[in-house]
Order: sequence, then structure tokens, then C-alpha cells
Amino acid sequence: MSRFVLLSPNGDFDQKLRAAVANGLRGTVQTIASDILPAGPAELFALLNQEQPEVLIIGPDVPYEEALRFAKVFDVQLPGLSLVLVSDVDPDYLLHAMRAGIRDILSPQADAAEIRVLLERACQSFTTRHRGPEAQQAESGSGLVIGVFSPKGGVGKTTLATNIAIGLGQIAPMSVVIVDLDLQFGDVASGLYLNPQHTVTDAVSPAAAQDSLVLKAFLTVHPAGIYALCAPPNPVDADHITPEQIGHLLEQLAQEFQYVVIDTAPGMPEIGLAAMEQCTDVVWVSAMDIPSLRGLRSGLEVLRQLDIMPESRHVVLNMADAKSGLNVRDVESTIGAPVDVSVPRSRAVALSTNRGIPVLQESKKDPAVKSLRQLVERFNPAWRTQAQRKLHRRVVI
Repeated sequence: MSRFVLLSPNGDFDQKLRAAVANGLRGTVQTIASDILPAGPAELFALLNQEQPEVLIIGPDVPYEEALRFAKVFDVQLPGLSLVLVSDVDPDYLLHAMRAGIRDILSPQADAAEIRVLLERACQSFTTRHRGPEAQQAESGSGLVIGVFSPKGGVGKTTLATNIAIGLGQIAPMSVVIVDLDLQFGDVASGLYLNPQHTVTDAVSPAAAQDSLVLKAFLTVHPAGIYALCAPPNPVDADHITPEQIGHLLEQLAQEFQYVVIDTAPGMPEIGLAAMEQCTDVVWVSAMDIPSLRGLRSGLEVLRQLDIMPESRHVVLNMADAKSGLNVRDVESTIGAPVDVSVPRSRAVALSTNRGIPVLQESKKDPAVKSLRQLVERFNPAWRTQAQRKLHRRVVI
């Protein structure tokens, strides 16, 4: 059975698609090399020997109007299929495409990794729509929203956030999105070696706020099987984004993804507080120095007074070093809370950050990698269902 069907006369894209599928996806590709698409499901299935695929890919060289006509017919007669449009369509037409029944849009210039990630997402969407009502109801709840916070800068928040997202992507492929809410000087894009076409500015636009399909079109796909929503390139754009917009954005994403990971700006700006109110879990990060520890203690006190502290919190001691003159007891005494995870100082982590490849993506053998995986595991449903895991255990360095 052909799992994927390409509708396009473009031979170059046909070869690229087949290579992408052969090197990482189950199933085969069947191609209908024409720019005139079938009138409906019956005509298509006749060409496919009555087989029903999971994903229909409307490839390059098919007129945009013809693609929309085809999508509208299938959305009414066979809505279970996943339709992917391969086009450099103008952003003004994105909403029309989504409403016509197009599930996702792929650039003709996409590389093999991007194609595989998008097709895997389309297959998962197909599987979800064909599950029984009971299974869909069980999965209809909101996902975990994990915020990474620190009152002080320079403690490695972005490094932790990107590694959490990559680690969770290994647990739940294509079900993780990382959002950069350091809107003026965010580094998630560089931390993941991405050059996004769209940013948070697009994601809070009226069209995206009203339609989650449009919102998904503004996410950037990472080769590791996660999505990213990066900060705007111009710091001035941050002035036009409100806390209310961020709150709504996170609510939307939590309905669409199993995990939403948030990297935040240092301190406690209004955007950060709005994000915290949406969080199910907060990761507090501190380096092993007195200014960082005192800043974290003050921040925790302020949040207790504001009564917006999420119940599930995880304190991470980053860049821990036994030679710093402090130990875990000193840290806990200063911040007034137990340390849950201690990530030792590591050259491998520093190198991976500079390269834009999170250390968990490469599965290096390093003490810091072990600690980062322990942190990621705290968000694994299997870990969280064990009552004894709720207790904070003392770490040693």
C-alpha cells in the first residue's frame, strides 16, 4: 500500500520526496504526474487501484486555484486524509489554504529532514482522526506548559530550555513546541541553529489567534522532531506584543501539543508573569554564585506574595562546580527550597550551545547529559504518575 501519494508533474520534487521517505519513514510513495488533479476521491482511488493513502501531497507546478478546488472537495467528502500543499504561497493566502482543507504547507526548497518531519506530523494527524471517540476524548486535555525562569541572566536558561524540548521530543516526537518569550534578545533560534521565517509576532496576529491551523503554519520545524516559535529579530517588535496575547497563545499551543516549553527573559517582566500563569510546571534556574542564588530567593518570595506560583516546580542548579566554595546545603539554605537537579559545569554543553546543537540531540556521554536527562524525565507521564516522585530528593555535587 502506498502511504503517500504525490500529485505533481515535477520530477525533481518527486525524487526528493522519495529519497526523504526511503531514509526514515515507513511506507512508499505513488506519484500521479499531472497538474490537473482528480475530480474527487472516486477518481483518485481508481488511479490508485482503490487503495486509500494516509497523506496526499499536492506538489509543485499544480496551479494554486486547482489545489484549493481539490482540497475543498476532499475536506467535505473524505476529511480524514491529510493534505499537504508544496508551494511558496504568499502569506496572505495561508488562511484560505487552511480553510480549504490543507493541513500543512511545505516549501519546494525544503530539505529531506524537513520533509520527513512534516510527513510524520501528517501521518500522526491521520492516525489521530481515525482513532475511536473514546481514545480522542482521553487525549483531548491540555498539554504540559513548562516555563524556564530565572531572575538573573547568564545562568543558562536557554540551554536548559532547548535541551528540555529536544529531550521531550525524543519521548513524544512532533508533540513538542518551544516558545521564546525573551522577546527582545531571545536566543532560541541560535540555540537550535534555526533561521525562522515566522516569529512570535506572527503567532499573536488576529488570524493566528482565531485559527490554530494558521498558528501552526507560523511554527518552525526542527530536524529533531520538535517545533519552535522564535523571538522577533527586531527588539522593537516586542513592544507591540501584550501579556494578554501571550496568555492566549500559550492556551492555543497547550491544546495542540503534548508539551509546550517556554524560554523566558531574565527577571519578572509582565510577559513572563503572564506566561507563568499558564504554566503547569516551572523550572527555576540558578548558577552556583551568591548573586544568582539571592536573586532566585527574592524572586520566589515575590511570587509567593503574588500567589501565582505553579504547584509543580523544579529547581535546577546549573553549571554546578564543587570548587566554587558552595555546596548543595548552602544553596538550599540560601534560596529556601530544595534543589531537584544539579547540572555540572561541562565543556560539552558549552560547545553544543555555541554550535547550535543541543547536547541531548547528539547523545554524548557526559555527566551533564545524565543530569539533563533526569530533568527531562520529570515531565515524562510514566515518571509523574508515581506518587513517590513528587518528593524532592537531595542532590549532591
